[in-house]
Amino acid sequence: MNKRGMKRQVVGTVVSDKMDKTVVVRIERLVKHKFYHKYVRRRTKFVAHDEENSCGIGDKVMITESRPLSRTKRWRISKIVEKAV
Repeated sequence: MNKRGMKRQVVGTVVSDKMDKTVVVRIERLVKHKFYHKYVRRRTKFVAHDEENSCGIGDKVMITESRPLSRTKRWRISKIVEKAV
């Protein structure tokens, strides 16, 4: 097994690609409400490194945790799951 452990991988949608070699990815997850016991949608935005500038707005991508690349970037694009139409 890997000595440093497994890196977290999540799938999300690209919401911004205006920066150079950087994209903003929105992750949606379902969380159960403590009192009402209903599932509530929660959204989080992650800034991810895109080396080839290959991602566009609306693409579904898989991002992997990495070492800090800048002040806000702690994720890398590992693969494009689905291109936007």
